[in-house]
Amino acid sequence: MKDQALFDKIDLHLIRVLNTVLTERSVSRAAIKLGMYQPAVSAALKRLRVLAGDPILVRSGSGMVPTDAGLRMIEPSASILRAAGMLFSDARGFDPATAEITFRLAASDYMDPLFLPQLVAQIKSQAPRCHIEIQPLSSESDYRSHLAKGDADLVIGNWSAPSDELHMARLFGDDVVCLVAKDHPAVRRGWDAAGWLASEHIAPAAMHPGAKGVIDEHLDSLGMVRNITVRCPHFGLMPSMVASSLLVMTTGRQYCERFASILPVKILPSPIEFPRMMYYQLWHERTHASNASKWLRERVKSVAAMLRKE
Repeated sequence: MKDQALFDKIDLHLIRVLNTVLTERSVSRAAIKLGMYQPAVSAALKRLRVLAGDPILVRSGSGMVPTDAGLRMIEPSASILRAAGMLFSDARGFDPATAEITFRLAASDYMDPLFLPQLVAQIKSQAPRCHIEIQPLSSESDYRSHLAKGDADLVIGNWSAPSDELHMARLFGDDVVCLVAKDHPAVRRGWDAAGWLASEHIAPAAMHPGAKGVIDEHLDSLGMVRNITVRCPHFGLMPSMVASSLLVMTTGRQYCERFASILPVKILPSPIEFPRMMYYQLWHERTHASNASKWLRERVKSVAAMLRKE
């Protein structure tokens, strides 16, 4: 089949079915996600198989898996859907009440634990038909690449020096404090810099091998090293670990305050002075002029400002 004749037989709906079937690896799950009847999805898949000259999705045991050709179609089909969403939403000026696009956010869980819940609530209340995908910032994530390729529209987190390759907007700053159990010796006796450094510390897992967070970057600049005895990739679990141990967690005051009333913990000043932790949203030139992305960035800014007033 010649290219033009092939293109004439493909529409955006077929691309959407293709991507959903490949990512869900199930016709029935794809039908639920697409809001279609299963026979209609099966019929669309049959058309796609004829157009591709390949089964695209085949049975394997009790499930289904993409063929090699199907695997190669996942990212191009996702890219087409993202581009189409931006093209038409921006052409219409982006109306959140009627828009049907997917927002992809990569966010650090170092944020205020209320931040993402309130952001999702605000987006869904104003743009009810939009979808939201929240990705973690982990040691496996290359947020610069994800932003450039369109795997993420926005990255939210804290850095001492954000990448100058990206657009940036500051959200807020926060004082660095320590969170300890209520019966930690430092609550009664206090501590100096040497005592603090020698205490048992809990810290987030490194973003990549050899990487240091903002706390340890600053200590490194002072020629100091703290005694980290626990590394945890789940920041939200760390306050509970602190509450039942002698561990010290050093992070932003706003984060710690969310747990001070629900766990047997206490906030103490750090005996070492740290610069304020700065939180940013970062985005790529690819989405800089997008009306939908501008709207999303305003929602992030709004939630951050609201939480700072509490």
